[in-house]
Amino acid sequence: MVHALRLSEELFARGHDVTLWALSVDGRGLFRDTDVPVHLVPLPGREEAIEDRVVRYADAFATALAAAGPADINHAEDCLSARALLALRAAGQIPSVVRTIHHVDAFTSPFLLECQRASIEDVDHRICVSRFWADAIADEFNLATEVISNGVDSARFASGPTRRDAGSELGWGDRPVVLTIGGVEPRKGSRDLLAAFASARSTLGPRALLAIAGGSTLFDYEDYRVAWRVDAARLGLRVHDGPNPPDDADVAVLGTIVEEQMPALHRAADVFALPSTREGFGLVAVEAMAAGVPLVTSDLPVFKEFLTDGRDCLMAPVGDAPALARALTRAMTDASLGAKLTTSAAETAARFSWQRCAEEHETAYGRFLASRV
Repeated sequence: MVHALRLSEELFARGHDVTLWALSVDGRGLFRDTDVPVHLVPLPGREEAIEDRVVRYADAFATALAAAGPADINHAEDCLSARALLALRAAGQIPSVVRTIHHVDAFTSPFLLECQRASIEDVDHRICVSRFWADAIADEFNLATEVISNGVDSARFASGPTRRDAGSELGWGDRPVVLTIGGVEPRKGSRDLLAAFASARSTLGPRALLAIAGGSTLFDYEDYRVAWRVDAARLGLRVHDGPNPPDDADVAVLGTIVEEQMPALHRAADVFALPSTREGFGLVAVEAMAAGVPLVTSDLPVFKEFLTDGRDCLMAPVGDAPALARALTRAMTDASLGAKLTTSAAETAARFSWQRCAEEHETAYGRFLASRV
C-alpha cells in the first residue's frame, strides 16, 4: 500500500489523472488520508479459506472496476488486483494490464500458485522493485521485467522526535529497544529474531525490549504465530500485546501503528532488525536508515543490491539466529560502529526518492504505450 499510494501521489502531483482503487473490508479505509482520488470497493469480511477469499475479493474488485471510465494504464500491485484486471481485459473492457511484482511467493496451494503465475505471465508489462526478482522472473518464466526501485520519504523520517521523547511517546522510555516491522510471520524471520533477541539479552540487559509493529496480511499464519509464542515461553520471554508495554514485558507485539506515529516509532529504537527470509525490496529498512537507526538485516540478495555489510548495516545469514544475535549486540553496544553505520546509511537512503520512482514510471508507461501503438 505504501508503494501504491506514494506512486499515485507523485504521479498526481505531476499532473496525471490518477485514481487509486482499493478494497474496503468491513468499512476499513486507507491507512492515511491523501489528495489523490480514491475509490474504495466495499465488501464484508468473513471466515473462509484463502482460495475462496481471493476469488471473492477479485470478483468484487472486477465488478467495481468494470464501471470505471477508460484509462491509458491499468496498474496492479499484487496478484489479486491483477486477477481482477485480467478478467476485465478478457471481457474486452480494458486494453492491457501493467503489474508491479514486489516478490514471488513460495505458495503451496495450487490455486494460489496459478493465480500468481497468471499475474506474472499473462499481464502485458511487468515492473520489479529489485534486480534480483527481475532476474528470477527471467530465469523461471523467460520474461523481461523493468526494474524501478522504491522511494523513501527521507526528510519525514529524519525529522522525528529525539530518542528520549520518542521512547516516552511509545511507552518504553529509555529502555534498550530492538524494533522490527512486519508482524509475526514466516517471511519476516520472526522466530529467528525471537531466538536471537533472547540470546543477546545477556549483553543488552534485562530491560531490553523487542518491539514488533504491523503485520496485517491477507494470509493466515496462525500456526506460525502459535509456534512463535511457544518459543517465547520456552525462552523465558514475557510477551505483551498492544501499545505501552509494562516494565516486566520483554517483547511487545504492538499491532498496527498509525501513520503519523511511524517516524517516532523508528526513532524510539536503538536498532532496527529485518532478518527476512524473502523480501521484494526492503522499504522499511530504508525508512529506518533515513530515521538514523542502526540496521541489522539478513543477507538476502535484494538487500545486497543497495546495502553493504559493515558499511551501512550489519548482515547475518538467513536463518542463523546466533549470528543475528551477535549482529544485534554489536549494533547496540558499539557506539562508534553505530555512528558509522547510521552516517553511511543516511547517504544510502538519500539515493531513493518517490519523485525519481514516479519519473521512471512515467518513462516506463510511455514506452509501453508507444510499443502497443
